[in-house]
Amino acid sequence: MRKRVSVIGAGNVGASLAQMLLQSGICDVVLFDISEGIPEGKALDLAQACPLWGSSSFICGTSDYAHTAGSDVIVITAGLARKPGMSRDDLLFANAKVVSGVTEKAAPVSPGAVIIVVTNPMDVMAQVSLKISGFDPRRIIGMGGVLDSARFRTFVAWELGVSPEDVEALVLGGHGDLMVPMPRFTTVRGASITELIEKERIDSLVERTRNGGAEIVALLKTGSAYYAPAAAAYQMVEAIVLDKKRMMPCSAYLDGEYGAKGIYTGVPVILGSGGVERIVRMELNEQEKQDFAKSVEAVSSLVKKLNL
Repeated sequence: MRKRVSVIGAGNVGASLAQMLLQSGICDVVLFDISEGIPEGKALDLAQACPLWGSSSFICGTSDYAHTAGSDVIVITAGLARKPGMSRDDLLFANAKVVSGVTEKAAPVSPGAVIIVVTNPMDVMAQVSLKISGFDPRRIIGMGGVLDSARFRTFVAWELGVSPEDVEALVLGGHGDLMVPMPRFTTVRGASITELIEKERIDSLVERTRNGGAEIVALLKTGSAYYAPAAAAYQMVEAIVLDKKRMMPCSAYLDGEYGAKGIYTGVPVILGSGGVERIVRMELNEQEKQDFAKSVEAVSSLVKKLNL
């Protein structure tokens, strides 16, 4: 019996993720949205593409949370998207209300699910979902580090003229302007980019990674990134559904790791069927520790605004 993944929010990110999941054939999909007709229409369109993809996965479009019952994974993409000039933090109160409402309805009917939060500001929204659901923190995960690391990999690959497949990158901290790309742990086939690229150029790539989402928002003018966020969420879902035990940077609940306690932020984790199966501890140098602490404090300040 195939696993069931419920995607909450049938906008650009949610619909793109549903497409990737159906094409892969690794699970059945429930596409949920409060806009009547939208999830049903997109689901029907996607279902009619499955024969062309050679996929036997099933998709249901719905505005009824009852159809999400028994999900193995719930991905929350619902919420307002950024507009030009907005930071992820500007979405705080509006999206906290959305994520709270979604979790309140989706969690009780899928008590064994792993929840992946995509909605921004993502680290804080994961904290909201944790509070409302009452789930084990290991089963609430924020999607950010996978996306930020993919952006860093892309820029490094362009800089060196190599395939992004050969680049492994690590980005820690909150999914915001103070995220912490880690050049020392970013490699091309095992060679650190600190040995391959001059520091000034690395600094430029780090800054572009931090502003990666804002750069796309400014270009689109009427929306935010969705292909790469959906692909990042897909990689996380795949690791959970197939119990792949993959190591990737995700927003996880820290209980003393990396000097942070009671807060969600991006760190390397092992993802499997139980969600975060282990937080990987890495030795950071003093500058990395300082940058990470600043990023955690930025997340913490938003959490305090919501009185979580």
